[in-house]
Amino acid sequence: MHNFQLSIFKFQFLFSILLLVMLSLTSCDDTTDTLGIDMMPTVDFLNQQGTTYDVVTESYEVGDAVLSRSNMYYLGRFTDPETGAIVKSDFLAQYYCTEGFAFPDSVKDYQVTSVDIRLYIADYVGDSLANFKLSVYPLTKDLDPEADYYTNIDPTLYYNEQAEPIATKWFSISDRTIPDSVRWSSDYEKSIRISMPQEVGQAIYDEYKKNPKTFSNTESWVKSGLVGSKGFYFKLEGGDGAMAYIDVSQFNIHFTYYDETYAKDTIGVVQFASTEEVIQATRIENSGLEELMANKDVTYLKSPAGIFTLATLPTSQISATDTINSASITFHRYNDLTSSTFKLGIPKYLLMVRLDDYLNGFFEKYQLADNVTSYLAEFQSNTNTYEFSNIAKLLSTILNEKKQGRATANADKVLLIPVEPTYVTYSGSKVLVKLVHDFSLTSTKLVGGANDRVKLNIIYSSYKK
Repeated sequence: MHNFQLSIFKFQFLFSILLLVMLSLTSCDDTTDTLGIDMMPTVDFLNQQGTTYDVVTESYEVGDAVLSRSNMYYLGRFTDPETGAIVKSDFLAQYYCTEGFAFPDSVKDYQVTSVDIRLYIADYVGDSLANFKLSVYPLTKDLDPEADYYTNIDPTLYYNEQAEPIATKWFSISDRTIPDSVRWSSDYEKSIRISMPQEVGQAIYDEYKKNPKTFSNTESWVKSGLVGSKGFYFKLEGGDGAMAYIDVSQFNIHFTYYDETYAKDTIGVVQFASTEEVIQATRIENSGLEELMANKDVTYLKSPAGIFTLATLPTSQISATDTINSASITFHRYNDLTSSTFKLGIPKYLLMVRLDDYLNGFFEKYQLADNVTSYLAEFQSNTNTYEFSNIAKLLSTILNEKKQGRATANADKVLLIPVEPTYVTYSGSKVLVKLVHDFSLTSTKLVGGANDRVKLNIIYSSYKK
């Protein structure tokens, strides 16, 4: 009896092993594109060896044209103390009309008292005391919510450049017109306050009294034709030395009304806010990039827009008979040796993406780094590098395209692009859910170019003969 039970146990054990093997075989992907990478039993290989290849890199100018898909506005003009390059930015903004928008029934004398726009500053680069002149123009043409807008947007298509601005403002990021007691209070938020004509708010209030349905949703509000309903262009007219990062813009209409709860007149306000539901189009102008592009001894990264780095992978030199176990490439950064107080920051994340994929709408299609043909690397301050630790699948993809005659002229080319990733935590792991261009003001130069070659390190496995 004991031997019979033992035999049954052995049979169950062998059957379990057989089942696991069958499952592992049936779970393999039908494609063989990455078979050599994903399935490499160590008993089938004689040895492993590492080989290093030179990678050609160069600066790649994108100028002012990247997809403008950011939750921030940028306003200012700043000269990079390291490179001398200049970036200038202003923006166009629509304003969202919330459902349930309403004025109180008891507005005193049926009159608004004042109108303003507040641009709240989340952060900035440069000198907070630098002075700038800003002009505000109402938009005369709708911004299409279904369209993609780029940082080289032409504002003259959306406002009347022959008209006088509806408001002007001299400002600095550190507003010296307010008392120190307010500036240093715990609830103070940096903002640029722009006074608007009272009649703009009065026209909106009068329309509300006549036809409240105009304000039933954003679409009705935009189509109303009221000043401000299509948005405003905030045009930078002059100044240099700082760039403000603006995360909230509010269009405010102030009035006095009778508050029945407290039985007294009270100051009130209704607001239109600029949110993700409406268009926020930042315009960027770069100048002084020609000298950087002419420098072939290094490559550059400059955001927003500006310059990326282009790398050409040496796939024509890579062995087609051995299997690639792993492949890594590291980009070293030069330190900024300028003594300026206002040095620009360093891009925190870089996307490596194939040039063709970028040109064919990588960002427009809301694509993410997939660790097959696109990868993310985070700046490592302890080594001053960006490391892409395993791009074996990318190399395998390129080699297969060439083998099958599907490779384009840009097959070997990849771009390094400063990006801003968004992660969420799912089941204890970080999951990438959004990837956009980095719109913060950053600049750095990388080892590479004509003299110093970036190195691609590959570990091969050879089959037994």
